[in-house]
Amino acid sequence: MGTFKDVVGHKDIINYIRNAVREDKVSHAYILNGERGAGKKMLANLFAATLLCEKGGPDPCNECHSCRQAESGNHPDIIKVTHEKPNSISVDDIREQVNNTIMIKPYQGPYKVYIIPQADMMTTQAQNALLKTIEEPPEYAVIMLLTENADTLLPTINSRCVMLKLRNIKDTLIKKYLMETMQVPDYKADMCTAFAQGNMGRAIMLANSEHFNEIRDEAVQLLKYINEMELSEIVQAVSRITAYKLEINDYLDIIMIWYRDVLLYKATKDMDKVVFKDQIKYIKERAKRSSYEGIELIIESLEKAKARLKANVNFDLVMELLFLTIKEN
Repeated sequence: MGTFKDVVGHKDIINYIRNAVREDKVSHAYILNGERGAGKKMLANLFAATLLCEKGGPDPCNECHSCRQAESGNHPDIIKVTHEKPNSISVDDIREQVNNTIMIKPYQGPYKVYIIPQADMMTTQAQNALLKTIEEPPEYAVIMLLTENADTLLPTINSRCVMLKLRNIKDTLIKKYLMETMQVPDYKADMCTAFAQGNMGRAIMLANSEHFNEIRDEAVQLLKYINEMELSEIVQAVSRITAYKLEINDYLDIIMIWYRDVLLYKATKDMDKVVFKDQIKYIKERAKRSSYEGIELIIESLEKAKARLKANVNFDLVMELLFLTIKEN
């Protein structure tokens, strides 16, 4: 499990948790809010382990019986709420796993910790059921709601919880972690960091993904030769991309980073900040060929394509239109 020292970034939240444990000012309810991959589960697990550590914190010792149980996922006083329906947490889930068990005292520790991942999926009825518990919890109970969008929770729940917002991590910290801890080579660390946009979980996922390399190579191949491509070849390219429909946002983000590189190089001639360093020859060519207006138009078209795909506009049509805009500019 490690300790808070192993967490990259989120120093404010870690200091807050350590102080709360040290000064015995632990609240009954917390919301850990941040996008997927930001580190909510890791922080919640460390917080829970610290609260129950037999040595009393402010970090889990990882040696006592309680810490070993927390690490293995078998601690009787750490309850992780699950749900069978993929997109909602029902009132029955909350009643059975939280409300009906919370009055039973902790088995061995000073606290009983409930962790609710994807808490923004709770139905209104489920939230109302939880609200009753949050309003009058037993003194040993700590409830942690992990959300990507806390605004979807009822205002009455938000107002009764301590909000811990996970912010984006600095690119330098992400790159350092990828290179030093995961032994990722320089150019790949740059790419994953640029892509992750401050999200450590996403950076790690991309660094480990073989599929990501495929998607990147497919996009780069297209961008290098799109000017020479006939309409029939563009249509063929779109049909190849259909295989990546699930990761289409990643594919579009790669194109976005490419054109940011082009714009950056065109404006500054600075190669150090370019992400696609291994493609610098083609970046230079594109910077020479495209106007500032053309590059801006392509970047706008990429945002429009994302929005259209989200709105379920015909995939082939959206992609063909995007590629033609790229070819013309």
